[in-house]
Amino acid sequence: MIRYYKTVNLKLERINDFEPECWINISEPTSNEIDDMANLLDIEVDILSAALDDEESSRIEYDENYTMLIIDIPFDMSDTEASNYITIPIGIILTKNCILTVCSKQSRIINDFIVGHVKEFYTFMKTRFILQILYRNASYYLLYLRRINKRTNAIEHEIYSSMKNKELNQLLQLEKSLVYFSTSLTANEATLDRIVKQNIIKHYEEDNDLLEDVIIENKQALQMSKMYGDILSRIMDAFSAIISNNQNTVMTNLTIITIIMAVPTIISGLFGMNVGGIPFSSHPLGFLIVNVITALICVVSTIYLVKKKFL
Repeated sequence: MIRYYKTVNLKLERINDFEPECWINISEPTSNEIDDMANLLDIEVDILSAALDDEESSRIEYDENYTMLIIDIPFDMSDTEASNYITIPIGIILTKNCILTVCSKQSRIINDFIVGHVKEFYTFMKTRFILQILYRNASYYLLYLRRINKRTNAIEHEIYSSMKNKELNQLLQLEKSLVYFSTSLTANEATLDRIVKQNIIKHYEEDNDLLEDVIIENKQALQMSKMYGDILSRIMDAFSAIISNNQNTVMTNLTIITIIMAVPTIISGLFGMNVGGIPFSSHPLGFLIVNVITALICVVSTIYLVKKKFL
């Protein structure tokens, strides 16, 4: 899907076709759309297709006709049962006449620009647009990291009384998400360093504060992802031990109950033998006496197990 946008009278408007200083947004494109855009902008198809590869890492490259920046953005794959996040690449291509964004999915980051959630966004200010995308990207990483931390705390309260693998599976998904975040943020940081040191993308003095905010937000997100990853790894180890201990406690209790219940079974089996010489067989209260003796043995056995702290 290809959409054209342009700032007219300081307001973002959708236009029907390419115009100078416009923004071209490509999401979930077909191969024909990629070919048509490559012909329109005189850019190789492989350049446009690079951002559609889920395995593409963050990088920046430039040519006489364009400058391409690929960064990893977070993507929410959560459902009603579990939280799950991945990262996907998005390409930002800067040409002399326009700026283009291309992504394999519809991104909330790009949608924020379309619906007007980003202030002071103008399609003719290409450098600021790129920095705003980077800043918005870091902000979403921080948002999802806080959600992961909140979900981790919720699972932590549930798992103390749990003996199932459901909570551990949820923690595993969160840990996997943090690995994606940490890897992608590290690659994004390297790309940002290259932008700053080599001055590949021309930035203006009024954008210096925004550039610094982008770097700070990205570093904060990276530190948070690593910290939450370490915490989550330790929580999973601890909770695995807790679940195992809970299961051992249940098995111990069941074993003790089985031992205690075996006493009346043995006694009733002995008195049920069809042979002579059975005690109390001729006594009128023999049945009651045997039951009392059995109960006393069970009580004594229970008291003994309690004193030995088996119960």
